Amino acid sequence: MNSLERVTLALQHKEPDHVPVYPLINSVSRKTMGINYQEWSEDPEKCAESIIRATKEIGVDVICTLVDLSVEAADWGQKIEWIGDTAAHPLMDDRLIKTVEDYNKIEPIDPAKTRRMGDAIRLTQILADREGKEYPIVAFIFGPLGILSMMRGQEQMFMDMIRSPKALHPALRAITDTLKLFIKASVEAGAHAIMFDTLYASRTILSPKMWQNFEGEYIEELSNYVRECGAMVMLHNCGDGIYFKEQIERMDPVLLSYCHLPPDCATDEELKEKYGDRVTLCGMIDPGFVYASDEETLRAECRRQIDAYKKDGGFILATGCEYPASLDFTKAKIMVEEACTYGKY
Repeated sequence: MNSLERVTLALQHKEPDHVPVYPLINSVSRKTMGINYQEWSEDPEKCAESIIRATKEIGVDVICTLVDLSVEAADWGQKIEWIGDTAAHPLMDDRLIKTVEDYNKIEPIDPAKTRRMGDAIRLTQILADREGKEYPIVAFIFGPLGILSMMRGQEQMFMDMIRSPKALHPALRAITDTLKLFIKASVEAGAHAIMFDTLYASRTILSPKMWQNFEGEYIEELSNYVRECGAMVMLHNCGDGIYFKEQIERMDPVLLSYCHLPPDCATDEELKEKYGDRVTLCGMIDPGFVYASDEETLRAECRRQIDAYKKDGGFILATGCEYPASLDFTKAKIMVEEACTYGKY
């Protein structure tokens, strides 16, 4: 059974040969090529080769195109920078949207004609052409509200949401229209699924009502469009107190990648009972835990989560967010080993 078959069964809530496994090994994969973060994220050929090499060396079951959270915003003109060997991020003191009036300046663009989204489409195509028959290819797209925050700054955007709530919607509309083109191009390039990152849909950031008011309708529209294009909808949110209920109702994803329990579940077992038949659960080993743990502790946590989530399929053992880029592959391989042995059906 190859990884595509294994994950497909998990998504159908059936039991494959063993629990699928996916430490989110995106940026750490650059170590297979000996290149830095900027080179890895700006060269689709090298990025694809790195991800493929790491996927095969570690033995993970999913290929995802996550590079960084500045990809989309940069193509509207937001200035970004790399400091040291870290992910790109917006220039904090030079945001594209400097005033409330500037939201109206955000207009739809064609991702295929831009630098970073264009590179992401190319990355998807390379990965799909080379490995799409063996692995699920998941194209990663930041949600509309997250993209807007990259251009405005989180703190200022949150203030605008309270003081001038109507001002944000023209920009969110333009971003949504652009993301439809991004989705279409990514699916045509070979993506089996689109994974949205709804960064702010958790109780530590926005209330459910506020998230619904600002991103809910747009992410629902985008999710429906993914299905119209013939691909699956997946969701990533590593926030504390992620809103499972509200997002499942809006997006109807086949898979939900998470790091923390939702507000309406006190235990892993309760989460499995409440949502395990509605969505494939992908998580939830905290990257910080991975970084700090020794081998024995990590193995014990993998087994604890496999015990909680394994039954009847619908589970992928994974880190709740990106695997620590400063580590080597040792702990990712431990997770794979536990999924293949202790997680055997």
